[in-house]
Amino acid sequence: MGEPKVQLLDMSRVPKVREGFYATNNQFQKEGPKGFVQVKVLEDDKLYVRVDLPGVPDDAVHVRVDAVRQKVVFFSGETVVNQKEGVREYSGTAGLGCDCCEITGVADVKMKDGVLRMILSRVRVNKDQQDNTCTLTVPPFTGKSGIRLEDHPYVVKGRKEALFWDPTVVQGGFYFAVDVPGACGDDVEVSANENVIRFKAEIKDVGHEHDESGRTYLGSMKSPFCSPELPLNTTHTIGWDVEFGVLKVVVLPPGITTPSTPKGTPIE
Repeated sequence: MGEPKVQLLDMSRVPKVREGFYATNNQFQKEGPKGFVQVKVLEDDKLYVRVDLPGVPDDAVHVRVDAVRQKVVFFSGETVVNQKEGVREYSGTAGLGCDCCEITGVADVKMKDGVLRMILSRVRVNKDQQDNTCTLTVPPFTGKSGIRLEDHPYVVKGRKEALFWDPTVVQGGFYFAVDVPGACGDDVEVSANENVIRFKAEIKDVGHEHDESGRTYLGSMKSPFCSPELPLNTTHTIGWDVEFGVLKVVVLPPGITTPSTPKGTPIE
């Protein structure tokens, strides 16, 4: 007989209300700005751009203005090599959706905790247009809620979902990673009972004056290996860490240690 099929239950996928999940891009996000990307017009007519690039180091993002039409900004980034997940690569554009303006510069570019934020300045080039206001952006803001999850549109290589899990770390243990863009280690709490690991990430420092509010992520994972004789909270070693907006958790059975255990504080 072969080994039993192992499956990790993502309990956040079970909707508790009829409306479904809070954010279609991340089933764990319950509060805060939604969507993988947001472009909004500021009071001084500049554009604020926020892009979620979970896993990308603070110094590994590249930004440049389209030199031909000067309508959009190209951005790209790459995550650190991970033996379990491999590498994720991102590439995309954001900016103007009109014919009356051009981008003249990119300022205040900041990549922190898996979120890219920047300010785009622009100038009007079509003097004949009657309307002095222009709110057309690329992409138009589409942050929404719903039960149908959406893949990350800017991932060109690697996983596009907010969750990754691997039951092959060691027999009786498992590893999972959750995208929590904007969160750092101080924002996260991880706990366990007999058979479930719960996590909460509540962003305390938004990081930019133009973000509406912080985000809150909430989820729980049920172990496929637990038993009354081996409860998670008393027999297993649980290590966790948050790196560039990604929560990584390793669960190891009794008597097993491995260098791959995240450096976060283990749960006693």
